[in-house]
Amino acid sequence: MVVSKNSEIPVPTLDYDRASELKAFDDTKDGVKGFVDTGVTKIPRIFHQPLDEFEKDSTSSSTQLGVPSIDLEDVHKDPTRRKVVVEKIREASETWGFFQIVNHGIPVSVLEEMKNGVLSFYEQDSEVKRELYTCDPIRPLVYNSKFDLYSSPAANWRDTFYGFMAPHPQVLKFSSS
Repeated sequence: MVVSKNSEIPVPTLDYDRASELKAFDDTKDGVKGFVDTGVTKIPRIFHQPLDEFEKDSTSSSTQLGVPSIDLEDVHKDPTRRKVVVEKIREASETWGFFQIVNHGIPVSVLEEMKNGVLSFYEQDSEVKRELYTCDPIRPLVYNSKFDLYSSPAANWRDTFYGFMAPHPQVLKFSSS
């Protein structure tokens, strides 16, 4: 796989080597954002969802699901309420793997600052982001496109950036350019 300013990844139908293309994409350490920044005009085959999987997913449109929402109001005042909230968090974590928190007390300005920080990270030069490109779970900050890159039938058109904040977060400074 070759990625250049105006290139598309050549994908011969008969000679498609998915493993090589996945590795070439991963080796750039630029992620999807870096790939898009090259000016690509066609989504590469490694990101194409197999038709049989797409059809299977699209037939379940009658199921409506909602993200669990957990209200933290008064959780610090009432031990009984705290116990109920802890149980809801446990249930949502085990069943869904994620949940939404409301009435958490975090000011909107702090949430906006967090979003702006993440956007600033993604807008940095690729060289800076490559330093954090890893799947090493011990690293305090991780940037990658590898969540299930080699195991899923299609690569996900996304990049991931996350950090561990406790017990001892590592402070890193990012360029502001």
